[in-house]
Amino acid sequence: MLNVVLFLLAKQKKKQTLEEIAIHIQNGDQQLLNEVLEDYKPFIKKTVSSVCKRFIYESDDEFSIGLIAFHDAILKYNQQRGASIISFSEVIIKRKVIDYIRKNGRYQDVSIDISLGDEGEESSNLTIDQIVSVEEFEKQEEANKRREEILSFQEQLAHFKLSFHELVEQSPKHEDARLNAIEIANKVVSSKEILDYLIEKKRLPIKKLEKQVNVSRKTIERNRKYIIAISLILIGDYIYLRDYLKGRLEI
Repeated sequence: MLNVVLFLLAKQKKKQTLEEIAIHIQNGDQQLLNEVLEDYKPFIKKTVSSVCKRFIYESDDEFSIGLIAFHDAILKYNQQRGASIISFSEVIIKRKVIDYIRKNGRYQDVSIDISLGDEGEESSNLTIDQIVSVEEFEKQEEANKRREEILSFQEQLAHFKLSFHELVEQSPKHEDARLNAIEIANKVVSSKEILDYLIEKKRLPIKKLEKQVNVSRKTIERNRKYIIAISLILIGDYIYLRDYLKGRLEI
């Protein structure tokens, strides 16, 4: 609180807005960022509470999600879009908390009210430019997460002496063959013995696996690399890669 006050007083003739303070934060003022995050905790709690419909404590996971979202909103805020940083961050916080709630199945029928009409001037209806700004921010965030996930998966594949190039070259060419390979991968992860062998030895126990599936040893060997890759996706923290499998197999 003190640092923010001193920062504002130092300008004397011109009171700095949160939008102007954000510029200094984006230029690397970590101390000022920490002070703003501390000062705006009540705002974060209130915003998160409006989604969760209950009082929010700082120890709650939802508050942590909201705090991170507010932090991201400050760093990503673009004043040229016309939205106030409060309006922008309010939407970001609500959407991030809703995503968290939906993924964890904590509440039913959670939705976001873009109009945000009960906070006065700062929370008036968002303009098209403001909504576009939010959408662009979220698309970029999702792209970054997808990129990080792919890099993480690529590193794990290397431990099994596999690469994306090999998977592209050797993955089943026909849909039925791919579905069969995914089914085999599901058998792998559902058997502790086979899965432990895969993780420890970095290869499939083909003889044991052959007894649990209705395909030939030759088929398993031909699709071995693809089966291993799918098995790693099924047991790993790969949200976007797992989405690719939805609709093809219950996971």
